[in-house]
Amino acid sequence: MPTKIEKDIVTGTDTTGHEWDGVKELNTPLPKWWVWTFYVTMAWGVAYCLAYPSLPWFKGLLGYSQRAEIVKEMDAAKAQKAPMMARINAASLEDIRRNPALFEFARAGGRAIFGDNCATCHGSGGAGTLGYPNLADDDWLWGGDLKSIHESIAFGIRNADERSRVSVMPKFGTEGVLTATQIDDVAEYLLSLTGRQTNAQAAGRGQPLYVEHCVSCHGEKAEGNRELGSPNLADQIWLYGGDKASIVKSIAQSRAGSMPAWAGRFDEATLKLLAVYVHALGGGE
Repeated sequence: MPTKIEKDIVTGTDTTGHEWDGVKELNTPLPKWWVWTFYVTMAWGVAYCLAYPSLPWFKGLLGYSQRAEIVKEMDAAKAQKAPMMARINAASLEDIRRNPALFEFARAGGRAIFGDNCATCHGSGGAGTLGYPNLADDDWLWGGDLKSIHESIAFGIRNADERSRVSVMPKFGTEGVLTATQIDDVAEYLLSLTGRQTNAQAAGRGQPLYVEHCVSCHGEKAEGNRELGSPNLADQIWLYGGDKASIVKSIAQSRAGSMPAWAGRFDEATLKLLAVYVHALGGGE
């Protein structure tokens, strides 16, 4: 509660006139150096706001823009890379792969581009994950040579681009082509190709069903067909999971993963950088 201002008998300092439960507040002034430091910081803040863009509509008296500085740095980096990018653009993919200087440049540039645009789906280093192909192994839906990889990157998979790679698998279950029991039998047959079936009789029933409905795309030995983007079903590499439940779901509902076409977003030289980098991850043919 407010009281009268009085001098503290211990310190000789005036009180502020405030008292709480018998405790009185001393009116101790701030040190001069602290007060002047505070004034300086206030002045500095005002000056900074006037000198640099501090408001959306105010560009600052110095006309400085961090965005403009970044643009300058990016332009300088592009200018520095321009000679090598011109060589990349003029060279074939095979020539880039054979030329040590171009190859190292393409790998370094492709790694950066991949990290910014592709790693979200394919993972760091192209390791892939469920539903997104591993680009570092030797199992390829559409081919793993330089030309095939370049085409996959450029035009993508199942997108709006008319040049996109397209393959369509029937939904054998939801479209009523096969019954649930028949789908289970086909799944057992596919598991038997790698010695993992749990019901030999079901696998035997599934074989003629596979021949009737699946051979045209996946081949007699289930080796797949890269022209159609049909996966090899006789190995143990499965894009959407190789356990029985996942295989049954793939047969019943089909899978239709998509990938954007990068040809409209990157120039040809950049596409070549990516193709060479992906090819060099370890699974390129």
